[in-house]
Amino acid sequence: MTAPTESDLDIWDDQLLIDPYPAYAKLREQGGVVHLPKNNLYVITRYDAIREVLGDPATFSSTTPGFNPMVNEALQGTSLASDPPTHTQLRATLSENLTPRALRGLKVVIDQKADKLVAELVATGSFEAIDSLARAFPLEIVADLIGFNGHVKGNMLRWGQAAMQVIGPMNQRTQENFPIAGELYGWCSSVTAEDLTPGSIGRGIFDAEARGDIPQGAAGHIIHQYLGAGVDTTIASIGNIVALFGRHPEQLELLRAKPELVPAAFAEVLRFWAPIHIWGRTTTREVEIDGVTIPAGAQLGLLLGAGNRDPRHYENPDTFDIARNPVDHLSFGYGPHGCAGQGLAKLEAHAIIDALARRVTILELGHEVREPSNITRSHERLQVLKVVAA
Repeated sequence: MTAPTESDLDIWDDQLLIDPYPAYAKLREQGGVVHLPKNNLYVITRYDAIREVLGDPATFSSTTPGFNPMVNEALQGTSLASDPPTHTQLRATLSENLTPRALRGLKVVIDQKADKLVAELVATGSFEAIDSLARAFPLEIVADLIGFNGHVKGNMLRWGQAAMQVIGPMNQRTQENFPIAGELYGWCSSVTAEDLTPGSIGRGIFDAEARGDIPQGAAGHIIHQYLGAGVDTTIASIGNIVALFGRHPEQLELLRAKPELVPAAFAEVLRFWAPIHIWGRTTTREVEIDGVTIPAGAQLGLLLGAGNRDPRHYENPDTFDIARNPVDHLSFGYGPHGCAGQGLAKLEAHAIIDALARRVTILELGHEVREPSNITRSHERLQVLKVVAA
């Protein structure tokens, strides 16, 4: 047996969470697997090792995606926290309305809404990008898509944020957010088809349950996943789009000259700043990863952002370059648990990037505020001091 190297880092330290990339580089150079005694965790740091784990659900179980027992118990019965064959059945219904064909009709609506919102913000000359764009846009899209209305629509942001925070260890952030995540869980446990807008995807999930395509009671779990897994990550990504093009005006200029780079630009945003810090797996047997032996039953933490900056896989990984087109980045995961909502996330992000490229020549940033968060790395505030219309 070859034991992994150890580090005294706390992967959930506040300062590390705000800017994790220096720590990621240090861990990655220590090894593809590093044991963190403070977190009772084996972190996987290198691109190939992370892909290996994500691609082998038989050896690396998804039944513990979170880092405390309460959240893993609460997530049982969802596709996030299940392995095949249960995962296969749940995933099929979750994904049914998120395929490129199913989403095709939404593209026109999403493009129009993005263009209208960006045009309004550009006309003001300056704006706060998180509340007015990064949050406002995906919350409206998801609410309409799933059929949320009333108090549920009003709670989407806080519920979505809390659902991600509680996936972390039992620290203060997790403890403070459990009651809020419990509101979402309680609502999803009691929601009926009649609570959702007719013709919405949410109604369609209840139709699938009625047909017997998924187990009784699973519809609420799937709706929980749409809101819990899909909102906060998209908010993070849209905030990162604005911040990165503000920091790298030459990349905005390149995008304006070559609008066909919109999809590549979003892939590079996801690679450069992963919206998710860490995700969990458990070993089902003793296994060797990257030359290191890990015992059965060990909790793993996949550092997606560390893998995305691995120089063994990407040349000049610390450079933001939208011409790179890193379609194999890790931010959407890989394998059977690859992000089911990535098609929708791409539609939303591509629409925002395209609108910015057409409507903006100068994007000058002011104050940026990030607050430590257990799972999602996003901005709390991002001021655009000056925006010049094309």
